[in-house]
Amino acid sequence: MTQEFSADKFLKLVSESYDDALKKMGHANVLIAGRSGVGKSTLINAVFGENLAETGQGKPVTQTTKRIVKQGIPVALYDTRGLEMEQYRATLDQLKTFLTQSRNSIDIENHIHVAWVCVAEDSRRFEDGEQAVVKLCSEFGISVIVVITKARMDDGFLAKIKELAPSASQHLSVRAIEETFDDGHKIPKKGLKELIQATHECVPEGRKSAFAAAQKIDIDLKKSKAHKIISAAATSAFAAGASPIPFSDAAILIPIQIGMITGITLALGVSLEAGGLVSVAASAVGCAAATIAGRTIIVNIFKLIPGGGSLVGGAISAATASAVTIALGETYLQLLAHLVEKFGRNPTATEITDAFKLAWRNRV
Repeated sequence: MTQEFSADKFLKLVSESYDDALKKMGHANVLIAGRSGVGKSTLINAVFGENLAETGQGKPVTQTTKRIVKQGIPVALYDTRGLEMEQYRATLDQLKTFLTQSRNSIDIENHIHVAWVCVAEDSRRFEDGEQAVVKLCSEFGISVIVVITKARMDDGFLAKIKELAPSASQHLSVRAIEETFDDGHKIPKKGLKELIQATHECVPEGRKSAFAAAQKIDIDLKKSKAHKIISAAATSAFAAGASPIPFSDAAILIPIQIGMITGITLALGVSLEAGGLVSVAASAVGCAAATIAGRTIIVNIFKLIPGGGSLVGGAISAATASAVTIALGETYLQLLAHLVEKFGRNPTATEITDAFKLAWRNRV
C-alpha cells in the first residue's frame, strides 16, 4: 500500500497543521500597569520585539486600558494607564469592572493570565495607585510581578517594594535597554531573562507555550517547548511504523512531520507567510523522505513548489521512522534557533530552506 500526496493535498496538510498548532498554543494575556514615563513601552518592545508597543493594533477596553495585539505574536497586552495620583481611583474602578468581566467571560481567551505592575526606580516611590493595582489583581487570583524599571542602583528600593506589595508573586529589578553615558561608560541590560522566567511560572499551564513563543529574550525556553513537540512526533512516528495496517508506508509520516515542523516554527516565534511555510515544510520533509527511502525511490516533493508533484513512500520500520523524525526535528530546531539568534529577526523561508538543506546533508 502506498500513499500519494499531490501539491494541493500537501498544501492542505500544512494549512491544517498550522491552524491546529495555533489553536493548541492559544495566546497569553498580560496586564501591564504603571504611571506615565515608567518605561512600559520600552519594556514591552524589549521583551516581545517587533516594536509591539508602537506598531501593535490598540483597541480601547476602557478609557484607561488599551488592548495591544499584533499578528504572529501569540500574546495580548492590556496597557493600563492613569495611575497618577489625581486619577488612579477612576482607573482602579474601571480596572475592577474590566477584571470582573474578564473573569466572568465564558470565553477563556478573555481571561487575564498575569500582571506586570511597573514602577521606575528613580522615582523612589511606590504610591497608592500602584499598590492598589497589585492588591486588586491579587484579589482576582491574578499573579502579579512588580517590575522596577530603569534599574541602576537599588539602594534598598526593592526591599521597600516587597514590604509594600507582599501579595505580589515576584518583585524584580529590570533595565530593558543598554545605557551609554557621555563619558562612554555603559550599563548593560538587566533582569529581562529573570522577568521571562518569573512570568512563565505565573502563566497558567495551557498558556505557557504561547508566552514562551511570544517573548524574544530566552531562546532556551523556546527550545524546551520545541523539544516536547519533537518527542511527541517521534512517539507518533514509532507507532506509525509499528502498525502493519494501514500504517505500512513511509508516506504516512508526512502529516506527523509536517505537524512537527510547523509546531517548532511557532514555538520559536517565527512567523512565515503560508507559501513560505509550505516551502520550508516541503524542504524538511522531503529531505527526511529521501533518507528513509535509502535512495531507492525518487522523491518529487520539491516539485510542489510552485507546481505539481507527488511523494510516494515505501514501508519502513518503527525504529527508523522514529529515529529519522527525531533527526529531522532536532536539525530543524537547532538550525532555526541559530538563524533567529544570528539575524535578530525572523529568517525568511528561503534562508531557512537553504540552510536546512546544507545542515541535513552534513548530518546524513
